[in-house]
Amino acid sequence: MTGLTSTVVRLKLALLRNGLRQSGGRRAAYVASAAVTVLFAVLQLIGLIALRGHEHAASLVVLLVAVLGLGWAVMPLFFPSGDETLDPTRLVMLPLRPRPLVRALLAASLVGIGPLFTVLMLVGSVIAVAHGGFAYAVSVLAVVLGLSVCVAFARAVATANIRLLTSRRGRDLAVLSGLVVAIGTQIVNFGAQRLGSAGLGQLDPAADVLAWVPPASAIGAVAAASEGAYAVAVGRLVVSAVALALLVALWARALTRLMTAPDGSTLQAAGPAARDRRTSAGLGGLLPAGRTGAVMERGLRYVWRDPKTKAAWVTSLAIGLIVPVFNALQGTGSIYFACFAAGMLGIQMYNQFGQDTSAFWMVALTISSPREAYVELRARALALLLITLPYATLVTVLTTALLGDWARLPEALGLSFALLGAMLATGAWASARFPYSIPQEGYKNVAPGQAGLAWISIFGGMVAAALLCAPVIALVIWLHVSAGGETWSWTTLPLGAAYGAAVTVLGLRLAAPRTADRLPEILTAVSKG
Repeated sequence: MTGLTSTVVRLKLALLRNGLRQSGGRRAAYVASAAVTVLFAVLQLIGLIALRGHEHAASLVVLLVAVLGLGWAVMPLFFPSGDETLDPTRLVMLPLRPRPLVRALLAASLVGIGPLFTVLMLVGSVIAVAHGGFAYAVSVLAVVLGLSVCVAFARAVATANIRLLTSRRGRDLAVLSGLVVAIGTQIVNFGAQRLGSAGLGQLDPAADVLAWVPPASAIGAVAAASEGAYAVAVGRLVVSAVALALLVALWARALTRLMTAPDGSTLQAAGPAARDRRTSAGLGGLLPAGRTGAVMERGLRYVWRDPKTKAAWVTSLAIGLIVPVFNALQGTGSIYFACFAAGMLGIQMYNQFGQDTSAFWMVALTISSPREAYVELRARALALLLITLPYATLVTVLTTALLGDWARLPEALGLSFALLGAMLATGAWASARFPYSIPQEGYKNVAPGQAGLAWISIFGGMVAAALLCAPVIALVIWLHVSAGGETWSWTTLPLGAAYGAAVTVLGLRLAAPRTADRLPEILTAVSKG
């Protein structure tokens, strides 16, 4: 056991060392990230120590450690390639028993920046709440148990989902990790603002519950020991120890199943007939016949299957909801913030041909006239409307309900529909005039050398869309400033919807001839990635 543990730890160090030897840029990036992480951890440590003696310090550190444990649990799902030893399938062919391997991998998991950051956070947490000799003794166990639970949690989750993480859907999760960070940042910002106005005391109810949930229960034990509740402290330590034992057992079981059970590559795939039945009974049966339905289905399949397209859509859906709703919850919002949803979703119309990449040549072969180009663009716009129209309506109604400003709901909906139509129109034109390639690998959304095209396409189109919405905006302003205009505010809904539809049709008709004439240039531009 000792020999296997030391071998796996040395393997982890060798992987790290050899990875840094590949290039000076990678070595500099690792050193810089390590320095920033350690600096941040040290600053957090100092801040936690400064909390010592604060009335609500225990509540804050319990919640902090709970979030830290959650981070350990979900990070392997979004960054499966961050640690090559997270993939135990690399060791399948070796004559290793699961339990000794679990101990070895657990030891190897303690090597890295993440464990160092966690240790510093745990040490700062126990210093913030520990008072008395018994509490300090419990603190030592709390740090060990807290770190072990975090690492075991990450390993158990990674092992149970390793087949997923190494598949296409796992890569989808990695692409969507930026979205999780963005949403998490908004939630943290919202929570920080609420804490700044109401104080740390409102954390007490949640902390009382989380103090019994590992790994926060380890810190909760230190807080209980400091208050003289020795039985509670021992109980929370026992909860942490039991959780660690269960996680290790689940990890060992998943590891055994992973290293002995066949995977999808050894099982017979479904036959062509079954795949055809699934296809015919799916989305295609609900869409119009002919080219329109085929193009709509292709676009919707991109949204569901292509990682880059999916990431862009989910990001737009999430941010389009977060901005108006969070502002409404804070009491600083306006019903017109709901137009943010239509704006974020309308961006998806830009660079329609870029998401096809080099496969656009198959689409180009079917376009020989402006009429065919118009049908192609119209179908792509309809596919977007299937999602954007009900979603923009839902966000607007939800924002209105949170603000209680039902009288202005028709205005907000009319503006949203007009903005959506304007962005569909300008997006169709920009797709034909400023196409650019989207690399399929990595995290870049624009191919090298085409960043200027992307900026012109998106931001120029957004400015044009805002100008196109000027008549509807002027109508809303006029109704507010004119005498008796409020009684006619409901007319902005049908007028905005009609204006958006008219602008969309006009934009598609203007973009169609340009699309048909520029097919070779579009194909060259979108194939560069």
